[in-house]
Amino acid sequence: MQYFPALKLGQKRVAEAREYLNKLTDGKAMPALALTDNKSNVWEPVGEENLYAFVDESAGFVLTDNSGYILALVDKNGSSKTIVQGVTMQQKENLERVFENDNIQKFEGKVILPV
Repeated sequence: MQYFPALKLGQKRVAEAREYLNKLTDGKAMPALALTDNKSNVWEPVGEENLYAFVDESAGFVLTDNSGYILALVDKNGSSKTIVQGVTMQQKENLERVFENDNIQKFEGKVILPV
């Protein structure tokens, strides 16, 4: 896919994921990646599917604060489309119940966060 069409489609998917997550987190969701990193010159938008993942330092990331977790909505390859920082354990548990009720599956692989 050419760069600009891929970017436009990726931005649309990011906006939709962010809108959903903003409803759950009082507007704290930030946009993340619109294009996947495939280490080639082929441009691909992030996937359409939404899966959730909570990331902490045990996943190999160094968080800049000590307030808990980063929540990411990701595609099937782990590319994050939207994130929320500073999620507490209680918020994590509440959000997991919401995702279960909304049939949003948990992502079990390596999450790709924006740098």
